Amino acid sequence: MTPGQRRRCFGLLRSAGDVWACVVEVNAWRRRRRDAPLAGYQELCRELAASGPGTFAELDSTGARSVLRRFSDAWFAAAKRRKAGDASVRFPRRRRGLVPVRWYHGTFALDGRRVRIPTAKGTPALWVRLARQVPYPAEQVRSITLLCEGGRLFLDVTAEAPVAVYPAGEGPDPGWVAGVDVGIIHPYAVAGPGGEALLVSGRAIRAEHRMHLADTKARHRAVARRAPKPGQRGSRRWRKYRARARRVEGRHRRRVRQAQHEAARTVVSWAVGQRVGVLHVGDPRGVLDLPAGRRHNLRLRQWQIGRLLQILTDKATLAGITVHLVNERGTSSTCPTCRRRVPKPRGRTLTCPHCQFSGHRDLVAAASIATRTPGGGPTTPTDVVLPGVVTHRRAGRHLPGVGRSRRDPRRPPGRREGSDGPLWPAPPPVGGESLAQQARIHNTPPETR
Repeated sequence: MTPGQRRRCFGLLRSAGDVWACVVEVNAWRRRRRDAPLAGYQELCRELAASGPGTFAELDSTGARSVLRRFSDAWFAAAKRRKAGDASVRFPRRRRGLVPVRWYHGTFALDGRRVRIPTAKGTPALWVRLARQVPYPAEQVRSITLLCEGGRLFLDVTAEAPVAVYPAGEGPDPGWVAGVDVGIIHPYAVAGPGGEALLVSGRAIRAEHRMHLADTKARHRAVARRAPKPGQRGSRRWRKYRARARRVEGRHRRRVRQAQHEAARTVVSWAVGQRVGVLHVGDPRGVLDLPAGRRHNLRLRQWQIGRLLQILTDKATLAGITVHLVNERGTSSTCPTCRRRVPKPRGRTLTCPHCQFSGHRDLVAAASIATRTPGGGPTTPTDVVLPGVVTHRRAGRHLPGVGRSRRDPRRPPGRREGSDGPLWPAPPPVGGESLAQQARIHNTPPETR
């Protein structure tokens, strides 16, 4: 976009931040007077209408109301969690510089890759060109959201996608049920009804989290001496460093999000191929309430359980597959044959010391989850159908260096960690490209080159 368009877009986001700050300030006044807070959407809209036109620069009333809706939802979500007993939740009382703005169907215009963003009455029209074509027809687009992430402007498009329609006898069968076990090493482990199974590896995503944390710590150590003191104004170099750090954080979040979408799409495509109509997904969000130490708590938060469940549910709904959350208590530590407790293994193989059963831990859990009843307790009422044929897939092939190494994508290929010895020999190409470097072969004598 042009510098003028960029300046106007950021002006809309700053005006939205002014709306948010006004609501926070008004509620602070009312709190000091011991009055009831303004949290309802209709009450906030009446206050906005009383302020008059032109109060927030080029931001129109529709965009301002979207900010009020965001504030109201955040306030009532915090009130609901506090009522449930979570005293650590805080109401929205912090100001924001840039707040996303949303416009709904009928207020904006979409013409190919050009979008007209609504502005206040009496201001020039704001047309911007998108970086790529919108993958939905214009009549299906329901809303657009202007936001800033890592110093870059994005336009989030929400569309109404229809549910997939299949020919007769080829669509998902509601009688076929598959179990899904959600994990960190394997984001999704699926066990189907006919002995088929799917394992989606997420080691590249885990390595991206670990190496991103290491890179962030290294950058902080490098600039620690140049950091301004508290209350001191930062230099231009410091502002550039902060902008660079925000861009890196945004890129990391987009990479992980894309890998999660790839993993969910793999599960849904496999379920459609197997004609699975119902997915029983184990809900492991109860482990977030258990204190497990500083390091493991960070791993659990980077796991992003709620996002994995939401992405899988959305994609399965579009494919015509029903998703039910079930209790997964004891599925990874119970033998499926003798129903006895099994100690936690060090690797991925579950071995029962009582009946000598052995199998993949995540697939055994997925097969047990498939027999659980939605809303029921941690019991397995029917026999577990163990998988016989396993399909392996990997998520996050777009991550940096994922084609060179499986366990640590960013580690330089060929050399052992902490060793200056000889390089590892390149493995032979089996169904893909070789990991060895290309040799330079010259067919002409040296004197003629």
